[in-house]
Amino acid sequence: MWRPAVALACVLLLGACAGDDDTPPAMTDAKALADAVRTGTIAGRSAKFGTDVNAGAVKSKGQGQARFAEDGTALAMTTDVLGDPLELRLTQGKLFAKVPEGSRGDESGKPWIAVSPDGTDQFSQVLGGSLGQLAGQNDPLRTVGQLRAAGAITTAERVELDGTSVEHYWLKLDLEKLGGQLPAGLSAEAVAQLRGKAGAFGMELWVDDANRPRQIVLDLSPILTAAGAPDGASARITTRYTDWGSAVDVEPPPVEQVATTPG
Repeated sequence: MWRPAVALACVLLLGACAGDDDTPPAMTDAKALADAVRTGTIAGRSAKFGTDVNAGAVKSKGQGQARFAEDGTALAMTTDVLGDPLELRLTQGKLFAKVPEGSRGDESGKPWIAVSPDGTDQFSQVLGGSLGQLAGQNDPLRTVGQLRAAGAITTAERVELDGTSVEHYWLKLDLEKLGGQLPAGLSAEAVAQLRGKAGAFGMELWVDDANRPRQIVLDLSPILTAAGAPDGASARITTRYTDWGSAVDVEPPPVEQVATTPG
């Protein structure tokens, strides 16, 4: 159940809706917008988030909490993207996964495992890169890094989202300009194969008056089409950020609960 879902599950995207307001948006330059949102996110310190994945036949939900700082983001989340509920913790640059009991290969029975894209253990080899991208794509600092590197604002308007006045931006991101900051589900090899077929993909960003992201939509549908999916194929993930400044628990799992992996 896990392996067949991995490739589809890691196409991440995000979506939303809008309203009307005559106040013009504050930003017209994508780099300035990215810098403002980065500053606002770090100043906001923490938030809760929820994610809806809609990628072809894959439908899943995730929820979590995150703490933001200049030296990086720490987050904890639970997702059903691979079928069984899976808890992830990304902290201090390390990713930990709480493996479902029936899938634990370690004789110790410890629930957590450190996951790495280049890890030699079976879990990391099968899921390491995918889970790292999955967790990282919920980090708004990572997203605005992508925006700063490759984004352009196409249009914007002042709207209300869940009762909060926000600026709603539509953006295009140039795939080739992203370099190593690729969206979840895309490897450098995949981008090389798509060169000349898919030049850009869409992003939507809702930002409040404190320059904190309230909602992000990443739309990789054009890339799916370029890769050979039927016309009209959709791949979107909607991530909403709420409860800014609230208390969060994003500590790494206790050392005694982390299984030792070979290599």
